[in-house]
Amino acid sequence: MQSHSFNPKLGVMSYLKEIYKYLFFFTMIGFHGFVSADIGASCDRLTATGNSEYPPFLWRKNTDSDQLMGINQLIINEISQRLGKPIELKHTGPWSRAQREVFSGRIDLMAGVFYTKQRSLKMDYIQPAFLETQSVVWTNTLAPFNYDNRYSLEGKLGATVINNSFGQKFDQYAASNLQIATVASIEQAFKMLLNQRVDYVLYEEAPGNAYIQQIWQYFPFEVQDPAISSEGLYLAFSQSSPCNTQALRDSLAVIMQDLTHEGFFEKMKEKGSAQWLLK
Repeated sequence: MQSHSFNPKLGVMSYLKEIYKYLFFFTMIGFHGFVSADIGASCDRLTATGNSEYPPFLWRKNTDSDQLMGINQLIINEISQRLGKPIELKHTGPWSRAQREVFSGRIDLMAGVFYTKQRSLKMDYIQPAFLETQSVVWTNTLAPFNYDNRYSLEGKLGATVINNSFGQKFDQYAASNLQIATVASIEQAFKMLLNQRVDYVLYEEAPGNAYIQQIWQYFPFEVQDPAISSEGLYLAFSQSSPCNTQALRDSLAVIMQDLTHEGFFEKMKEKGSAQWLLK
C-alpha cells in the first residue's frame, strides 16, 4: 500500500482530507461486513403464510392456533427439509392481511398464490407452479339464472374475498365489466349468497366445496360450468424480505423442479385432502 506521510506543500487541510477519505473507506468495508453477517444470521430460518380459509390447501388447526394445516403445509415442510432451513408457516389473518404481511417483508414466503402482474411487483414467483386449481361460479339453487360463460355475469351482483384473484385475464375483464362485492371471509360471501343478497360467489372449486361441507349440512349451492379460470398455485418470495437473494431463489427453484418430477405435489394433494375429510 502506498505510504501517506505529511507533505507541507499540500497543507494541513488537504492532508486531513486524504486521511478522512481512507478512514471512511475502511469504515464502510467493516460496516458492510457487519450488515452481511447480521442478515446471514437472521436468515437461518424463514417464515411463510397463506390463505388460511383455503381447505384442503390450507386451514387453521383450530381457532386459537396460528398453526396452518393442509396440502400447502405438507409441501412447505418438504421444501424446508431439502433447503436445510426451518420454515415457520403461520396464520397471519385474513387473505388480504396475509398478502400485506408478505408484501411488506414481515413474512418471507407466500405458500400458494396465483400469478398477477401487480403481485409480481411485490413478490418473486418461484417456478414451476406446484398445483393448479379451478375458480368457479357458485350460485343459489333457490335463485337460479342462466349461466353459459363469464358474459352471463354482467348485470348481476357477485361476491368474493378481499384481494382475491382469478388470474390476470379474468381480473382485467371483471374490473371493467362486473359488479363484485368483496368481503373479509368466504363464509361471509356464502352467507350473502344463501340469503340471496348476491347472485353468485366467485371462489376456487376445491376450497369452496371443502368449506361448505364443513359449515353446512344442507346447502343450496351449486357450481356452474364452465370454470372462469384455471391457475397455477406458486410459492412466492417477498421482494422486501432481507432473506430474498438470487442464490436462495435458485435453490428453491431447483427444489420445486425436483418435487414436480417426483410427482410429490400430487401425492400431497391426496394426503392433504384426506386430512381435511378426517378433520
